[in-house]
Amino acid sequence: MEVQEKTAPVTQDSLRRIFVSSSEVPAEYALAGELHQREYLSNGFMKEWAGASHEVYSPVALAQPDGTYARKLIGTYPVCTEKEALEALDAAVTAYDNGRGAWPTMGVDGRIRCVEHFTQKMIAQKDQVVKLIMWEIGKSFADSVKEFDRTVEYIYATIDALKNIDRQSSRFEIEQGIIAQVRRSPLGVVLCMGPFNYPLNETFTTLIPALIMGNTILFKPPKHGTLLFYPLLEAFRTSFPEGVVNTIYGRGHAIVPALMKSGQVNVLTLIGSSKVADELKKLHPKVNRLRAILGLDAKNAAIITQNADLKLSVEETVLGSLSFNGQRCTALKIIFVHRSKVDAFLEGLTQAVAKLKFGMPWEKGVALTPLPEPHKPAYLKECIDDALAHGAQVVNPGGGTAFESFVYPAILYPVNEKMKLYREEQFGPIIPVVAYDDLEEPIQYLIESTHGQQVSIFSQDAAEVASLIDPLVNQVSRVNINCQCQRGPDAFPFTGRKDSAEGTLSVVDALRAFSIRSLVATKFNENNKQLLNQIISEEKSTFLSTKFIF
Repeated sequence: MEVQEKTAPVTQDSLRRIFVSSSEVPAEYALAGELHQREYLSNGFMKEWAGASHEVYSPVALAQPDGTYARKLIGTYPVCTEKEALEALDAAVTAYDNGRGAWPTMGVDGRIRCVEHFTQKMIAQKDQVVKLIMWEIGKSFADSVKEFDRTVEYIYATIDALKNIDRQSSRFEIEQGIIAQVRRSPLGVVLCMGPFNYPLNETFTTLIPALIMGNTILFKPPKHGTLLFYPLLEAFRTSFPEGVVNTIYGRGHAIVPALMKSGQVNVLTLIGSSKVADELKKLHPKVNRLRAILGLDAKNAAIITQNADLKLSVEETVLGSLSFNGQRCTALKIIFVHRSKVDAFLEGLTQAVAKLKFGMPWEKGVALTPLPEPHKPAYLKECIDDALAHGAQVVNPGGGTAFESFVYPAILYPVNEKMKLYREEQFGPIIPVVAYDDLEEPIQYLIESTHGQQVSIFSQDAAEVASLIDPLVNQVSRVNINCQCQRGPDAFPFTGRKDSAEGTLSVVDALRAFSIRSLVATKFNENNKQLLNQIISEEKSTFLSTKFIF
């Protein structure tokens, strides 16, 4: 994060000044015009939509001639109905054809070629997609570029991982007189719903593995970050067989329940809230048949001990709690500090936050930007007011000051169990700090928490770190030592305990999550050897094959 020195505390007036008029937006970051999407991808065709549309407003509010401020209209997208959603479902079901469709029966090398073709077409749309990420969710331009590039890297890493899996499966195994070939097969129709905070990357970390393993896709873009997928629809259409990728638009509560009730969705993948996931799963008539890959709520804690490196702890806390304004499931959302360190920590944290550059997402080095959710400033104020009512104070000057869609970070201390911020995931620029005397206090917090994604431990004492690792690895899925919580590298497993996740994602784990091990087996005798050799040599089967993909 780039820093800036400020000589005066943040006020509403100083926040007001970051909102410019349309003529002051640098030309290289401006959108070419409003993007009004009047079509959607279903059953291999871009279908025209003449019904209701949803207006997309940027978190960037522009100064108007009359002195007011208004969120910039970016464009519109279709608000389809249950009818269009069920038509898309029928297309996906038909394309899968009980596992007999062109896509699920295609060889791994063929599916890889299709995904590579899509990726090249996706790269050609980089400029427009990056600008739409920036304008739709307020992510800095630099981070929007980073999200696009990381997504492309993830796709190529997925291709490499699949090649490796397939190479390992290209041989036969002989056990106890039985010869068999074990490969991975698709599961069926996948309903894919991604989050707004990493709309491209997080969505594609499930959609691409599901797709490349031979499943057919129903894809619903997130509520914030919808238009950025429009430039990619033609790439999907021309890269995959008809009905393999289908987009559904509309209000989630109006179109998704019918899809789940149909019983024809085989896999639900959702990055969102545990409450929504629970409700959707219950709608499926055969829950035992439904595979779920879910990334859900998190309330990741940092534990800063009396043996911590204070400078490092402050640096990582700022990154962990305020990257993309704290709007990350992996963000540090509550900070436990040993009482002997708390005053010095708060002083250092206050100074570090004050140096963060805030402004519009196109500004070079900007660290804090406007928030995409219209209700978020009011919710954050509610959290701050609740904390103040129960004895906390806003430690940093100007903390919690808001103007339009921008909320300046607030450090709150001392936070206790009576406050909403103690348990609720704020998903925004608020840093709750709790003082503790005994390490058993943060351990008990994590034991009692309904969340179980990650934790960060800050200490330079090996024995102390070890005493925390052993109880905490059974409460969360990842323990980070002297660094912030994070998802990457993508080769590492990403999951959570309790209400934080279901299933595991990584480059390899995702391929396994969206497939099942299938095998062909027979008794190992001369007749069967000849039969298998004939099938393989004449390439009669896609599944039964010793082809080696380079």
